[in-house]
Amino acid sequence: MALKIGITGGIGSGKSVICQVFKLLGAPVFEADVWAKKLMNSHPEIKTGLIDWYGSDIYSPNGTIDRKKLAGIIFTDSTAMQKVNGLIHPVVRQEFIIWADKQNSSYVVHEAAILFESGFYKMMDHTILVTAPEKMRIDRVTKRDGSTMEAVKERMGKQWGDEQKRELASLEIKNDNKTLLIPQIIEIDKKLKEYGKIW
Repeated sequence: MALKIGITGGIGSGKSVICQVFKLLGAPVFEADVWAKKLMNSHPEIKTGLIDWYGSDIYSPNGTIDRKKLAGIIFTDSTAMQKVNGLIHPVVRQEFIIWADKQNSSYVVHEAAILFESGFYKMMDHTILVTAPEKMRIDRVTKRDGSTMEAVKERMGKQWGDEQKRELASLEIKNDNKTLLIPQIIEIDKKLKEYGKIW
């Protein structure tokens, strides 16, 4: 059975880029946020729950979730965010378990923005925290999404800080444009393939 490696990091830390490198090295990557978006459009229980709470117009006429409307609800109301996460996360976890069992590799990567906050890290064999300086993270997100600095800071404030995440992480990858990124990832990949450990 493949080792389960959880990768997380705050918004703009660059965890998606790092996961792309792991893919190039042959590691299957499960992107929890992508799966969550897909399941919101396809899973009957999730769709029913969201419609019951927020009305049928939470979905567009073609049956896809109105992500802008949902984001407007959950990013301004922490209770709503907890409710939505409580509906979606158990289904995503189940999908991950099914997916991981089908992979033929020494390890698989589970990428999730709130790996620690959701408690899903407990199902991982190792966890990796991706970090970057706050200013760099804000710059990345404003350029990527066209968001304002204030909106990015608000989203960052809803996630755990790096110090809190470090207490639970097995390892840290620094994505700060100073420390060489690729060698860090190659070293982890090599250890996982050879020893099944990252320290």
